[in-house]
Amino acid sequence: MFRLFGYFSLPSLLLFLCFLPRFCFPARITPGQVTVITTDDHNASWHNFTRFKDAEKGSHVTGMSELKKYFQRFGYLSVPDNQNDSFTDVFDARFESAVILYQKKFGLPLTGKLDSETISAIMSPRCGVSDTGPTVHATKHFSYFYGRPRWERGSSMTLTYAFSLSNMIDSISLPEIRTVFRRSFSRWSSVIPVNFTETENYGSANIKIGFFSGDHGDGEPFDGVLGVLGHAFSPENGRFHLDEAETWAVDFRKVKSKAAVDLESVATHEIGHVLGLAHSSMKEAVMYPSLRPRTKKVDLKLDDVEGVQALYGSNPNFSYSSLLESENSSNKATGLTPRSRRSTVSWVLLVFLLLSMIT
Repeated sequence: MFRLFGYFSLPSLLLFLCFLPRFCFPARITPGQVTVITTDDHNASWHNFTRFKDAEKGSHVTGMSELKKYFQRFGYLSVPDNQNDSFTDVFDARFESAVILYQKKFGLPLTGKLDSETISAIMSPRCGVSDTGPTVHATKHFSYFYGRPRWERGSSMTLTYAFSLSNMIDSISLPEIRTVFRRSFSRWSSVIPVNFTETENYGSANIKIGFFSGDHGDGEPFDGVLGVLGHAFSPENGRFHLDEAETWAVDFRKVKSKAAVDLESVATHEIGHVLGLAHSSMKEAVMYPSLRPRTKKVDLKLDDVEGVQALYGSNPNFSYSSLLESENSSNKATGLTPRSRRSTVSWVLLVFLLLSMIT
């Protein structure tokens, strides 16, 4: 009835099953795509950037000067001296270079055009710290602020942090906020010889945390829902600001808004800036510039750890093996490991082969 055993002996079949996974191509893990939130709450000016989709060198689109201001804000473009401190609506060679630099920084295809992936990335909520420019020193992936500033408090230091009670939000209780920040600070202290301790004295704290709206006096105004989520300054400034207008969440099961932003993810990211890290080009890294709404991204990746340890050294209790185990566990939980996908493909091929032999 089953012709399979006419072709293979039992030992041959077992040998075939053991080595079949090796014959399959490694799975290509597709980078997480940036999701554009089409909601009335989305930052209005960034949402209008959709009209520039598919623009390329030589294009002239009314309002492109506003997009150029966005690129200027985040360090990709400067105003030419002959343009009297203003941008034109022409997609010229300088802007093409800026787009390519942006695509490189965000790990996008280097098309030099405003393709759909690039526009989606531009419209995504993000950190307000500049990605590149004279204030940033880049390495292969992670980067530092110019001069590689760091906190100078000895080989093993303790930094204090405090919350501005006059600049908080009502949607999340102070105990919940404290718990979130305690976890975020502990992630960084677990990999470097730096401890963080909360203090009630906001004025004397090394790190000052608060929620602000619009122009709040630091030269970096916030812009409303799902634009810039927050920003923090390089050492030893210590200012750490979050946009009060966001729908902040600590539990997405309780906050149903499509525009909800995970507070712990943004807190962990901004602490990296407080310590001296600029943005990473690795999409998986905590220090990647953008964060999708309703997304949790709190676990430090190898890129984050290597960057901060280059500034402060390693926590004596830290081991890379534990970090890799954590990353593997995370990958297994989300089903993204190449091995699991290869195994799935192998079994599909096996079933197909068996069926072809039986029939």
